[in-house]
Amino acid sequence: IDFKGVNMVINYDLPTSAVEYIHRIGRTGRAGHRGKAVTFFTEDDKPLLRSIANVIQRAGCPVPEYIKHLPKLQSKQKKKFIKKPLTRESICTTPKCFLKKGKTKMKTIKENIKEKKKGKEDKKSSKLQTVSES
Repeated sequence: IDFKGVNMVINYDLPTSAVEYIHRIGRTGRAGHRGKAVTFFTEDDKPLLRSIANVIQRAGCPVPEYIKHLPKLQSKQKKKFIKKPLTRESICTTPKCFLKKGKTKMKTIKENIKEKKKGKEDKKSSKLQTVSES
C-alpha cells in the first residue's frame, strides 16, 4: 500500500531484523521524495542494532560510532529474537483525560444496560404475578 505524503515514520519498538526495518521505513521517502525515520530502542535492543545500523550506513546516512562497534549478533541469537521478540509494556498515546471520559462513559452505558435488564425482569415478574392471581 502506498500512502502519499508520508514524510516521517516513528518506530516505537525496534524491528527484529534489517528486512523488517526496511519494510517499516519504506512508507516514507517514496518516489524520490525525502523522508525521515526515527527509531526508539532500549538497552535490551542493543544486540539488534548493528544489523540495522549497517543498512542505515549503506544508505548513506550517519550512524553513531558506538553502534558501529557493538558486537555482531550470532545467528542463533538472531533466530531467537525473530521467533520471540522482546515483550514490552504497552504504549498508550491517548491522553489520560480522554481515557477517564471513556471509562465514565462505559460505566454509564453498563449501568443503563443493567437498569434495562432489571426493568425487563420486573415487567416479567409483574406479568407472572397477575397471571397467577387470576
